Amino acid sequence: MFTISTPTVAAYPQLLFLWEASVRATHHFLKEEDILFYKQQLATVYFPQVQLSCAYSGQGDLLGFSGVAGNNLEMLFVSPDARGKGVGRLLLEHAIREQGVSKVDVNEQNGQALGFYEHAGFKITGRSEYDGQGKPYPILHLAL
Repeated sequence: MFTISTPTVAAYPQLLFLWEASVRATHHFLKEEDILFYKQQLATVYFPQVQLSCAYSGQGDLLGFSGVAGNNLEMLFVSPDARGKGVGRLLLEHAIREQGVSKVDVNEQNGQALGFYEHAGFKITGRSEYDGQGKPYPILHLAL
């Protein structure tokens, strides 16, 4: 059984730890300096701009989190140990149903994430050559 709740700023270190573990397990295309760059931006730039939701196990362990701004799912990360157990799906369904999400951007090189969102009903609507920070990581734009 999983529960979803909104974290406080005090949970940011735990979110950063989970984010890095998730990224290192799934974003093999990122350079080390880019991982460190994005990590430094999370708590001060990205987290304050989104509505965060965390998924916890019945024992209170953080399993994943998402961030929503408007109707965009800006981030969804799952602990490597919790992948394939329904945590991502739970967070996505919560974002769609409770937060009005209808769009998401995905790194083109992240085929697993693309497949996850396509399986959930998202379709590719566009592509950008660079990510939001101007880095050469193509982004696919998806919508329900």
